Amino acid sequence: MIPVTPTINLDEDELEQRAVKASGPGGQAVNKTSSAIELRFNARASPSLPDDVKARLERLAGSRATLDGVIVIFAQSYRSQEMNRQDAVDRLLELIRKAAERPKPRKKTRPTYASKLRRLEGKAIRSSVKAGRGKPRGDD
Repeated sequence: MIPVTPTINLDEDELEQRAVKASGPGGQAVNKTSSAIELRFNARASPSLPDDVKARLERLAGSRATLDGVIVIFAQSYRSQEMNRQDAVDRLLELIRKAAERPKPRKKTRPTYASKLRRLEGKAIRSSVKAGRGKPRGDD
């Protein structure tokens, strides 16, 4: 089990890891070693996560989430496969931690009387400026 938050633990069997070839520069070794890691986590089918966390996680993942609710994280920053694996897991855990935080509910507020007056004064000034831009009237 991987501890994520005090209330959420992930089973290691839920993570699907695959070694793939990294892109970019790296000399001859980049063509023959699979040092990058593709980590897949099916958030929608995970029994470890509460439903509200699953929904927030998919929203936070954005383009990293597939239509089936699978989050795909690609790690290739390091030259060693093990460091890339740890980086991918850390990034997934950080994403889940962010999703586990409940958003603070918004309190409805009303504009103050003074702010309403300031807004109306600004509109009146703007109106007079625009009225002065019209064609001159010939009152001869």
